[in-house]
Amino acid sequence: MQFGGHLHFRIPNPSTSTSFCSFASVENPRSYIAKTQKVIIGMSSPKAPAGHFTLLYFAAATSHTQKELDFLPAPLPLSQLYDEVDKRYPGIKQKVLSTSAVTVNLDYVDVEEETAKDEQGLVIKEGDEVAIIPPVSSG
Repeated sequence: MQFGGHLHFRIPNPSTSTSFCSFASVENPRSYIAKTQKVIIGMSSPKAPAGHFTLLYFAAATSHTQKELDFLPAPLPLSQLYDEVDKRYPGIKQKVLSTSAVTVNLDYVDVEEETAKDEQGLVIKEGDEVAIIPPVSSG
């Protein structure tokens, strides 16, 4: 975003467990981006503790949980993911998850299809990275 000749944007904060720190303002954004490109490209979510997987939240999911990620016990059938998250954050299933996309290790998965498979469906394993991606609109 441009404000008064400066570019304002969120920058990664590798020194904390959160993915981003507050907005930054730089006079020469091209130079700043070039200097920090290695950090931005090299960022990944924190590693889950043993016996867990990482659950990343985006957009409305982040707003509802007030977090960018959680670590949940593994293994967990994908068909049980929404119920497990709703136990931790009551109301999120109806308000956010019902319209969200889900990825497991960067591959989109169909939660309804996997739920219909029941015991034969996808199981989230230790070390997996799962993301909740609500729809995003712009105007």
